[in-house]
Amino acid sequence: MSQQMPNDPAGTTHQFENFVAQAQQQAEPKVSGGNVGLIVGIVAVVVVVAALAVALVTMM
Repeated sequence: MSQQMPNDPAGTTHQFENFVAQAQQQAEPKVSGGNVGLIVGIVAVVVVVAALAVALVTMM
């Protein structure tokens, strides 16, 4: 059994490398924005938990 190779494996590899490079460049700005959203979400959860704790303490 012999595997069939494409006529131009270097061309397809080059195209794939370009595709990966473009995807990485487009994803970079979203990473920093995702971190800001994560921090804001964590702060919001902490504020809600603190408010619930204060409400429970004042009810007792």
